[in-house]
Amino acid sequence: MRPLRFVALGDSLTEGVGDPVGNGWRGWAALLAAGLAPEPVRFTNLAVSGAQTRDVLESQLPAGLALRPDLVSVVVGVNDTLRRTFDIRAVAARLDTVYGAFAGQGAVLLTACLPDPGAVLGLPGALARPLARRQRAVNTVVHALSERHGAVHLHACDGAWIHDRAMWSADRLHPGERGHRQLALRCHALLARAGLATGAAPSPEPESPAPTRAARLWWLATAGTGWVARRRTDLLPQLLRLAADELRHDARGTSARLDLRAAHAASAALAALSVGEWTDAA
Repeated sequence: MRPLRFVALGDSLTEGVGDPVGNGWRGWAALLAAGLAPEPVRFTNLAVSGAQTRDVLESQLPAGLALRPDLVSVVVGVNDTLRRTFDIRAVAARLDTVYGAFAGQGAVLLTACLPDPGAVLGLPGALARPLARRQRAVNTVVHALSERHGAVHLHACDGAWIHDRAMWSADRLHPGERGHRQLALRCHALLARAGLATGAAPSPEPESPAPTRAARLWWLATAGTGWVARRRTDLLPQLLRLAADELRHDARGTSARLDLRAAHAASAALAALSVGEWTDAA
């Protein structure tokens, strides 16, 4: 019998950023792989830091299909929300294609919805709320498409872990080792209940100490400034416009309209997929 094949697709979260081991990253997917079966699992991590749904569709999907995995994780979308080109209809279409391709191959699909980056970073309300709407739209799409394609789905978009500093790395953008272990443990529990994980569950306890305050400040002074600079000409101008619009609606007492608009956009994106399939079938 050949070993179980597990392939992970996604961005820096799945790449393992925040959970350093040696000169590289480990992360939740690698921790999960170690507990999927008593015997060694053939694990391939195709996730790349900064990846958006387009990158997963165009680059990671072909490589993943070629490996013919038994289990495949697809966790992506946060980087889409951090771009001025954010388009929930395009996100939905790409994810539907990726999920469908692996499901069509007979692979078990593992997905997750995630917290919005504004909440994780602790941004002020007028800046955080537009990002929250975008991430809610992505999560709505992920929920619906996960059900449609029969995925094992981890609901990780809320809960106390988001505000627990011990779960996060120095950059506050990625889980630290403890956070990655929690994600791996929760995925393992879901797969075990479905009879798909038969190995020992990952330990929740980290092997390395949590980042110190000095480490967090060092990140802000070095890598953090680079991150801000890269977003200065991409996300920041639009985010400021969104924040201004947020404040105007807040002053008028019409903020609910923005929520309804975002919810409608997600629903329309999913409806467009259904219409497209009906047209193709006809």
